Amino acid sequence: MFKKVCIIGCGLIGSSLARAIKKNGLSSKIVSSNRSDSVNKKVIELKIVDDSSPDTKKMADGSDLIIIATPLSSYESVILKIKDSLKNGTILTDVGSVKENVISLVEKAVPENVSWISSHPIAGTEESGPDAGFSELFQNRWCILTPSKKAKEKDVKLLETFWKKIGSKVDIMDAKQHDYILSITSHMPHLIAYNIVNTSINIQDEKESSIVKYSAGGLRDFTRIAASNPIMWRDVFIQNKKNTSEMIDKFIENLEGLKKAIENEDGKKLEEIFTKTQKIRKEIIEAGQDVRKPDFGRK
Repeated sequence: MFKKVCIIGCGLIGSSLARAIKKNGLSSKIVSSNRSDSVNKKVIELKIVDDSSPDTKKMADGSDLIIIATPLSSYESVILKIKDSLKNGTILTDVGSVKENVISLVEKAVPENVSWISSHPIAGTEESGPDAGFSELFQNRWCILTPSKKAKEKDVKLLETFWKKIGSKVDIMDAKQHDYILSITSHMPHLIAYNIVNTSINIQDEKESSIVKYSAGGLRDFTRIAASNPIMWRDVFIQNKKNTSEMIDKFIENLEGLKKAIENEDGKKLEEIFTKTQKIRKEIIEAGQDVRKPDFGRK
């Protein structure tokens, strides 16, 4: 499908992509670039890439497909390193969780003969680093494409085929719509998880109680989400601050409503809210986004 693919940043997503590309025979050569010498050494040891170096320009040179899989705050630096080595017809994509700002940033910097097509595979775990990756990460998960004005239609189709071949379901969406929807479905849940776990830490310090020892399934699952890469999520909230701020206001409003219902012992109101939210869980399972097994199918 491609002669040479370059992955910039082999963390969980980047290393999983390298594995999936190799497993499905989608490129004759796979290379990566990482700032850390130990990561460059590790991905070669794992045999998921053919070459890896901190010299991003060198690795990107001659690539048909370049995938940026670094934190959002590093995009400008990455583009400055590779823009002069992008060959005619290169497809440039990323795997970031926020689109509107970065699409504009990259669009201004890359040459006209490059198709800049932003991607967002909605897949991941709380783990990070090249050891955490696995080729099946994208199986039956959505990948949203948000093409820039520089993207050629044939290249959009090719990238869509690429994601499908590694197991993803693909949708194409406007960047503004993407950032709004993901602020609800992904960004807010992570922010809430970080805050709940942070609150439990503060309470444990104050009360000297064993919050960890007696953590029920609810707190345990929030800690899984809150263990996600802090640098990546720092960048997500800053880059999508308008939407996440709006969702925080809505969340506070709903939380105040719950607080009032509890204080007033309004069982009818509480039951009404809990019944509506239970319905959403059923719809998520029916959509194939999770399983019905107890404990989320975990062993």
